Amino acid sequence: MHLRNVTPADVDAYVRMRCDPLMMAELGGPLPRDRMPDKVRRDAIEADVSWIKMIVPGPDAPDVVAGSVTIWSHEADDGPVSEIGWMILPPFQGRGLGKRAARTLLERARDEDRWGIVHAFPATSNGASNGICRSLGFRFVAEQDVTFADRVLRTNHWSIDPHTALKPT
Repeated sequence: MHLRNVTPADVDAYVRMRCDPLMMAELGGPLPRDRMPDKVRRDAIEADVSWIKMIVPGPDAPDVVAGSVTIWSHEADDGPVSEIGWMILPPFQGRGLGKRAARTLLERARDEDRWGIVHAFPATSNGASNGICRSLGFRFVAEQDVTFADRVLRTNHWSIDPHTALKPT
């Protein structure tokens, strides 16, 4: 598995991840397909600033995308927050790619001394993503409502200091 920046050619992968009812079930439902080209264009521009990465499952198929993993910063009530999130397409789920991708980005954050404490907000009902948080060493903070794409979601708030709490592989 390796991570690469988003490119303008990733519109199809974004549509498969963000416009599919099954993929978006934990995130309030599918997003409009017509918004994906602009989203990909913006993400490609910001890919290094916000660490927006596509997950490529193996070297044998470099054009295959299994999902995405991202760390970005945004404003919250208490100031700036660094947040990580991931999405794995159904054919690739259950193979550990989400955990490996999240670990890779957290290790990079640690090694580059960037992002500080990193937060994750998986839906309370998303067992797989909450399991990734637990297995990587995130600390459970609380349940809370989070707004995503103009939708309010019930989430588990997790946090990790990649310098001190990232569990070994």
